[in-house]
Amino acid sequence: MWCVPKLTSEFKERMEDILDVYARPYNAKEPVVCLDEKSKQLLADSRPSLPTAKGKTAIQDYEYVRKGTGNIFVAVQPLAGKRITQVTKRRTKKDYAFFIERLVAHYPKAKVIHLVQDNLNTHFFPSLVEAFRVRKARKLWKKIKPHYTPKHASWLNMAEIEINAISTQCLNRRIASLDGLYEEVEACVARRNRDRAMINWTFSREKAKKTFPKLYLNELCG
Repeated sequence: MWCVPKLTSEFKERMEDILDVYARPYNAKEPVVCLDEKSKQLLADSRPSLPTAKGKTAIQDYEYVRKGTGNIFVAVQPLAGKRITQVTKRRTKKDYAFFIERLVAHYPKAKVIHLVQDNLNTHFFPSLVEAFRVRKARKLWKKIKPHYTPKHASWLNMAEIEINAISTQCLNRRIASLDGLYEEVEACVARRNRDRAMINWTFSREKAKKTFPKLYLNELCG
């Protein structure tokens, strides 16, 4: 969702950094990966649904039973059509750190992973220190080159597009348990990885100049 904050030099600097990262050609040694999380409310039927019939959809009671929430970490490598996910109970600093550990393990030959993410307070090096010893935290973070979206501009993170696709394709219904959420996400991601589903990103520096002319007023006048 487009949500443009106050246009500042910091906004311009961070936006251009991310757009430059997206413009990089595919490089297995320096993969560009976008990361984000999604919370999913777990809901069970209060009464059994009526089964489907030929030409008809299932009939479901509007009442439901709350079963808590789950969290989904999503990392997508747009130029490779590859995504990595993990379902967790929460999205604490330690949960983020363990997902970073998993992400790094998926790219053993990478020199550095360019990681696009938002400014959530868990998305920083201290989260790894809290989860691991300092030595291991530094070793993992050394493989990460973070690129933070401007504040209130997470639409620049392609992981949001991937999360929307997963939500539309397999999460747009009631899921009653964390295990059920895990199974749905795993099946959906396996299929999308098999199909190498890509993201067609078209927003560039040139388009940014047209979209935010006030940011580039001096350049245009010059």
